[in-house]
Formats: sequence, C-alpha cells, structure tokens
Amino acid sequence: MVKGRRILIGVSGGIAAYKVCEVVSTLAKAGAEVKAILTDAAGEFVTPLTFATLCRHPAFTDKDFWQASHGRPLHIQLGEWAEVFVIAPLTANTLAKLAGGFADNLLTNTVLASSCPILLAPAMNTDMWEQPAVQRNWREVLIYRRYHAANPGAGMLACDRAGVGRMAEPGEILAHIESLLYTKGDRDLAGKRVLISAGGTREHLDPVRFIGNPSSGKMGIALAQAALHRGATVTLVHSITGELALSGVRSIALTSAEEMRQAMLECFHDADLTVMAAAVADVKPTDYHSQKLPKRSLPNSLPLTSVADILAELGQLKQPHQKIIGFAAQTGDIVKPALEKLRSKKLDVIAANPIDKIGAGFGSDTNQAILINAAGKQVEIAPCSKLEMAHRLLDFAMDM
Repeated sequence: MVKGRRILIGVSGGIAAYKVCEVVSTLAKAGAEVKAILTDAAGEFVTPLTFATLCRHPAFTDKDFWQASHGRPLHIQLGEWAEVFVIAPLTANTLAKLAGGFADNLLTNTVLASSCPILLAPAMNTDMWEQPAVQRNWREVLIYRRYHAANPGAGMLACDRAGVGRMAEPGEILAHIESLLYTKGDRDLAGKRVLISAGGTREHLDPVRFIGNPSSGKMGIALAQAALHRGATVTLVHSITGELALSGVRSIALTSAEEMRQAMLECFHDADLTVMAAAVADVKPTDYHSQKLPKRSLPNSLPLTSVADILAELGQLKQPHQKIIGFAAQTGDIVKPALEKLRSKKLDVIAANPIDKIGAGFGSDTNQAILINAAGKQVEIAPCSKLEMAHRLLDFAMDM
C-alpha cells in the first residue's frame, strides 16, 4: 500500500530517534517516497546524513528553512507534498508546540502548512509522560481529527526506568502509516465496538502434546490494527504466543477452543461487529492426562470428541444491530463450502481463503480471498498484505 506514496517524517530530539531509521528504511525499500525533517535537537542523536541516505532524498533542518534557494517556502512545499506526516519521536517540547499552535522551526511550520493526516508517536521518560501538563497537551492535540496516536508502550526505557513512555515499535508505526494511506485519516468506525478472534487453538492430550494447526494469528492482528486505526474500540481474543505489539487493543490470551468460546460469549453482547478469524480446532482428545504420558503409554489410536461450534453459537445469539464476519480456509472450490458456512451459521459476511495457493496460507504475510455477503454479493480480492485485506474486508462489511 505504500509504493509510490508520499510520506513525510518529522524527527524531534529524543533517543528513540534511532528507531525511526528502521521506519524510514522499510518505507523506502517498499517503494515509498520518503522525506525527513529533523529538529536541531534530533540532529544531536541521529545525523541528517543518516536520514538522507535512508530516504534517498535530502533530510531538511532549520538551516535549510532559511535558505534563499527555494522557489517556494520550504514548509509550504513539504506540507503540500505529504500524503501522511509522521512525527516520531514526539517529545514533550514538540507536543507542547503542537498544542499551542507554535511555529518556531521547520517542523512546526510544516505542521501548520499541511492538511494531511498526522501520526504522533510520543517518547519520553515516564515521569515526563505522566505530568499533568503533558497529558493535557496530549488530550488537546487529539481533539483535532487530523492527529492520530501511536500511543507509547510500557517497558524498560533508556533512562533505566521501567514504565510507560517507550515509543511505539517500528512495526506498529508502519502499520498505522499504511492504514492512514488507505483511509486518508477517516475514522469511520469511531464509536463502534469490534470483537476479533485470532490464532489457532490447542487441544491438549497432556501438558506437552496437543492437537493444533499452523495458524499464526497474523490476519486477526491485521484486523485489530485496521479497526483500531479506523477509530473502533477493539477486543482481541487470541491464542497467539509471544508479545503482541498492539497498544490500544484489549487483549485476552487463551489456549483452548473452550476458553475461546467462553471469552467470545462474554464479550459478544457488547460488540457491534464480530470477526471470527481464529482457526478453532474441530476436535479434541476425549481424555486429558495431567501428567506427561511416557512414550510407551501413548495410545495407538486417539479417541476424539467434537468441540463446540463458536461461530454457529454466536450466529444464534446475534441481534439485529450486530454483524458477524467469518472465514473459510479452503482448498479447491472455495466458494461452495463458504456459502454453506455463511448460511448455516447466519453470518453477514464470509471471506473464503484459498489456502492451497502461495501467499494465501497460514503464516503468510499476504492473503487473497473471495468476499461474500448474505445477499450473495461476491468480490474477489487479489493477493495483498493482510492489513490491506483487513481494510477491504471491513469496507465490504460496513457497506452492507
């Protein structure tokens, strides 16, 4: 979604400036046009030469602002050029300038001379972040719809403190940039509550062995990001192992299909839109052993028991104001079984995935699908990133 798009990166003076190099490099490698503005303080951490090299364009500083060589004022040129403007790291000082409408350097002048969406990624010491004045400025800035938040995370900071204030990870920032390019900053899901399931459940025979599947949860994560970036309140029920870089999303981690069923039922009545992207097991071992079975004690055949059909249960509970999206991971003819699932489980939309095609299976960073709604409308989505697929799926569901 970024190839050929125009992205302006504003860097202010914080140690997290080094992380922005990865953001710029990734965008440039993906074919985006990237330009950077550095404040004088930012140049103390990372040089303009570094950003110019990564951007493949000059990196601008206040020295450039006052040169007589520009045909038009530099801040006007850059502000009109950008499709998305990212300020990362956003320091307490630059945040205060944005809140007050100050324009005392190239970065803040360009903010006022631009009209595109602006993504803000604060980074600072925990005590600084929690100061009432900083929190007031943060709230005031976010009143304006063109500003979008890549909220700081919690963890070990450069000052050897553990707490909130760590800049959002490059992957989070990159995903938000892609979303802003897709939506142009529109928050069409503001006020909506979206419930998403993700990952593959595990049905254990003993503490070590289980029945599972290779689902990575990447599609569910992309859906959570897309919904969050469009203004929704998002709950992600998942069985994904490892750390999730999803600040702003309520996360409920679990393992088994029954645990997922309980969590989905608990959250479902509050949801306006539910997306069942998880690959839930169909069966589980009939007997669970609390101690690891010795190899010699493993059965030659394994008695299995069906697990509850979560999607069908949600379909029965659905109220008129609610919508449910399901997935059908299929091989061969993907449309016929998807239509049967759509109707039998009372879904509003189903995404039929050809998992036997390269770039569309479990664990892939890309996906393709045929989207089908309850009225029979079908839209084929060519191979694309899972984040773009998520946005296309949300568009399709909300257009009903």
